[in-house]
Amino acid sequence: MARTRSSSSSSSNRWRYCHPAYYLKRPKRLALLLMAFVCATLVVWDRKTLVREYEVEVSDLKEQINELRNMLDDSKDIKGSQQMYKSKREILEDPIDKERREKVKEAMMHAWSSYEKYAWGQDELQPQTKSGVNSFGGLGATLIDSLDTLYIMGLEEQFQKAREWVANSLDFNKNYHASVFETTIRVVGGLLSAYDLSKDKVFLEKAQDIADRLLPAWNSPSGIPYNIINLAEGNPHNPGWTGLNSILADSGTEQLEFIALSQRTGDPKYQEKVENVIVAINKTFPDDGLLPIYINPNSGSSSYSAITFGAMGDSFYEYLLKVWIQGNKTATVRHYRDMWEKSMKGLLSLVRRSTPSSFAYICEKNGNSLNDKMDELACFAPGMIALGSLGYAPEESQKFLSLAEELAWTCYNFYESTPTKLAGENYFFNSGEDMTVGTSWNILRPETVESLFYLSRITGNKTYKEWGWNIFQAFEKNSRVEGGYVGLKDVNSGVKDNMMQSFFLAETLKYMYLLFSPPTVIPLDEWVFNTEAHPLRIVTRQEGGRSQEDEQKPVIQFRNRRAGLLPGRD
Repeated sequence: MARTRSSSSSSSNRWRYCHPAYYLKRPKRLALLLMAFVCATLVVWDRKTLVREYEVEVSDLKEQINELRNMLDDSKDIKGSQQMYKSKREILEDPIDKERREKVKEAMMHAWSSYEKYAWGQDELQPQTKSGVNSFGGLGATLIDSLDTLYIMGLEEQFQKAREWVANSLDFNKNYHASVFETTIRVVGGLLSAYDLSKDKVFLEKAQDIADRLLPAWNSPSGIPYNIINLAEGNPHNPGWTGLNSILADSGTEQLEFIALSQRTGDPKYQEKVENVIVAINKTFPDDGLLPIYINPNSGSSSYSAITFGAMGDSFYEYLLKVWIQGNKTATVRHYRDMWEKSMKGLLSLVRRSTPSSFAYICEKNGNSLNDKMDELACFAPGMIALGSLGYAPEESQKFLSLAEELAWTCYNFYESTPTKLAGENYFFNSGEDMTVGTSWNILRPETVESLFYLSRITGNKTYKEWGWNIFQAFEKNSRVEGGYVGLKDVNSGVKDNMMQSFFLAETLKYMYLLFSPPTVIPLDEWVFNTEAHPLRIVTRQEGGRSQEDEQKPVIQFRNRRAGLLPGRD
């Protein structure tokens, strides 16, 4: 009995904690119970909140992971597309162009290795006698003229060896009466181009050194430069055969180089000197934009003489257009374009067509009479006109582009009309005879190839590449000798001379190489060529003559030596 009672009582005592009356009679225990309940509720609620937040975070992370995966997939797709595009473009690039480009590169190597072997450090090579000659006072004209060609073709070893010569052996302190024009376009231009391509400051320092020696040439009463100066003593003068006048082309073909030098060094004195020339000329610039080839350096006025787009006139007109391009076609350089457009109106008045084949050609003018003669030098004009046509309204643009194509056809026929398929120095157009060689030598000039390069780039017409290849083959057949390349004394007989002009490496072979290269190699919207074919980087000119240098552009490095391609554009 006792055990049974005791078990029942124990069970009753345990369940009493579940009865409300137990707590109502004991307020403290009720409070404890409520506190326990609240704590338990908070714990459960907090846990649910943490779980919910964790689930949200996990969901966000999953979304981010999915986004990253999508981005990675997109990146792979883009990269794949780029590779496909690149591969497609490489496939689409004409293999004939590649083959021809390599042939031109091999020709450059033959010319350069011959110079390196027989005339290293001298101005020019005489291939027949395998000797050098200092025709420019010993400034290493061929070496400096060739720097950018070597770079563009990817000939790194040759470029570096030439660079060491410039750094350690090039000396401008010479008692030599130098042509301001030739020294500017070959030496200053060549050094600046090498600097723009490589960013090696040794080239900029040397360019500034020679430019400082040339500057006294502009110390004339009018600001029109004298054309000859002694590099050591700085005494400028004009040659006697010009009647002590300055030459138009020689006076108006330093703007690109000296403006570029001021932009690269931050010293405005170079730009000021050469732009004062244009200011002086513009004061009396005629409505037809045509100037005689002689200018009086004292008064700044033109002297009675011939008007021509050939020798002694040519590059003045070229630089009016190209300074506008060099400044990125802003309002600051608009007056150059305006002057050039006036000159193009004048050029149209000089264009005639032959009989019976209707070859377009550019006459020379003496007073009021026209002379039916055209220099091969004037064959730069088709390229210039094509380049300038891009700045006209559509109808006018097409008119000038068509003229450029007509003139290029004429210049190509300067070559095709001779037994050697190389052009003479100038041609006459007599009624019923089309064209006849006047001065019959060929000194490896580049002007026709230059125009073919521009027209090929601008029109995309492959015909110009075919013409260029035919000209290259004619040089290979008639001008290549064991010791380099030579000109011809007579394009009819093929008799050879004994000189490899520096511009053959600087211009003829470079334009030929670029003719067969993709347009991404030295693109025309980023570079402008001086009259010696040295590419200079385009820099936007602002009001007041300030320049907006784009310092963020990557330094061009060597790459793809086989094709000579430059990075950043392929």
